[in-house]
Order: sequence, then structure tokens, then C-alpha cells
Amino acid sequence: ITDTGGIDDKSFNATAWKGIEDAQKDFGIDAKFLESQGVSDYEKNINAFLEEGCDLIVTVGFLIADATAAAADDNPDNKFSIVDFAYDPAIDNVVGQLFNTDEAAFLAGYAAAAVTKTGKVGTFGGLPIPTVTIFMKGFVEGVDYYNAAKGTDVVVLGYDLQDETKGLFSMDFDDQQKGRELAVSLMDEGADVIMPVAGPVGLGAAAAIQERGNAYLIGVDSDWVLTAPEYKDITLTSVMKMMDATTVEVIKSVIDGSFEGGNVIGTLENGGVDIAPFYDLANLISAETQAELDQIKADIIAGQIKLQ
Repeated sequence: ITDTGGIDDKSFNATAWKGIEDAQKDFGIDAKFLESQGVSDYEKNINAFLEEGCDLIVTVGFLIADATAAAADDNPDNKFSIVDFAYDPAIDNVVGQLFNTDEAAFLAGYAAAAVTKTGKVGTFGGLPIPTVTIFMKGFVEGVDYYNAAKGTDVVVLGYDLQDETKGLFSMDFDDQQKGRELAVSLMDEGADVIMPVAGPVGLGAAAAIQERGNAYLIGVDSDWVLTAPEYKDITLTSVMKMMDATTVEVIKSVIDGSFEGGNVIGTLENGGVDIAPFYDLANLISAETQAELDQIKADIIAGQIKLQ
């Protein structure tokens, strides 16, 4: 069951659905989806799948969390998984899929700091919620790490580690015009690498960056060179959540009988998060910078670099 972004959002709904499609091929399960046009559809869609007797109901996103919890409480014999959210305390029949995206965003921030010519990079989010701000936080920490290592002073526009209320947010995940406006604002302030963390809103930012032609984009959730290839000429990298892999893992647990409530967490170590290749823009990343990124990734996995 999607959130309001829809099944083809080129973001986390689409990636979670890919996991279900992969499981369909690998395990021979029956798979179907329902799209939520608005918040009022969440409960209705969950009830529709309950009536169909689904073995597992996968819901997507922070906004569907209350409806999922209510359905799980009312139907303790049914199994649920929610993408990009976790309950505290855990619910016995719900698996939350979480992602340490700050680990991958740290790498993207370091790369952005290495690439910028203006000394300014930017980011904005859809809503000031943890699954959004974790990207922004990791991005800033990666830039800060670069500055400490290189004696530079690259500035991040759009997010403040000390005061999240100063962050830049579209307050929307669907309106691409808002993404366009925020990207123009950041470019006007001098940012030449921009990471939008706002689902389809980010496509509006990509269009504005491509039109102006003096900045690069960092995608989020999926590999944007693959999901939004029309922007591959400006896409430096993407901070990826492998929601397809974690969704397959949960489906497999239902099939083999090991399903239990709690959380599946995607990390750099288990391949649940990563940055995408630099593709056509690899010439912007020197061999030295690539070696540093490889070492930073190893250091994060080993716990030598600890994120806030």
C-alpha cells in the first residue's frame, strides 16, 4: 500500500514494490498493490487487503504508520511490514524497515564537498521528520568531515545540525514546482551541488538544475540515473535505500516461518544503504577522492567514524 506519492514515484514506493516483484519472481507469490490518493485511503486500503486474506501487508512511509498500527492491533494474526518507520515499543506482528541513510549521505556529503567550485552545497527536505532529516544530517556531517580533513570551509545551505528548525523544507512530497523554487533559491545563494530529500518534489529541483546548467544533483532513495535517466547528465550520485532488499527479506521470513515483530535495519555493512556510482560524472571524482571515500566507508562500517 503506497503513500500518496504513488507506485511510480521513482522513489521509495517504487523501490519497495520492486522488492515485492522480485519476491514474486523468486518465490512464486501473488503480489498486488493499492495506491493511496490521500490519508483517508490508508485505513480503507489496509482493510481491503485484510479482507482478501493477504499473508503479508506492506505499507510505505511515516504517514501510514498510525493506520498500520491500528490494523495490526485489531488483527493480531495478520502480518505487516512498514517501510521507513519503526514502532517503539515494537508491535509483535509488524516488522519496521529502517535505514541508516546518514551513513550513505555522509559519503555523498564528502563527495559534494570535493566537487563544489563555489564552496557552497545545498539540501532541502519534504517534511522535518526523522526519515528525511537523517539524510540531511549525514550530508552535513560528511561535508564537515571533508572540511576537517582538508582544511576547507565548504558551507551547507538548507540544514543546520545545531538547529533543525532552520532547515529548508518544501512541506510537501508531490508538488514539483516547490522543488523547482527551492533549487532556484539554493542556486541563487551559490550552491552548485544540491540534494533534495523530498520524493517526487526532487524531480522539480532536478529540472531547475538542468535548465540552469551550473549545478549538480544528488538523488535520494533510489539510483536516479536508473529511475530518472533524463537527469543523468547532472546527477553526481544518489543516496540509496535498498528497500527492495529489506522487503524481500521480510517476505522470505513469512515464507520460511521466521517472521517476528521488530526491525530490519539497512546499513552500509549489510548493503541496505549505499551511494550510487558516479557514472558519466566520474571524471569529477579524482582517484584520491575515490580512495578516501572507500576508506571512509570502511571506517564507518568498522565504527572508526561515528555519526552523531
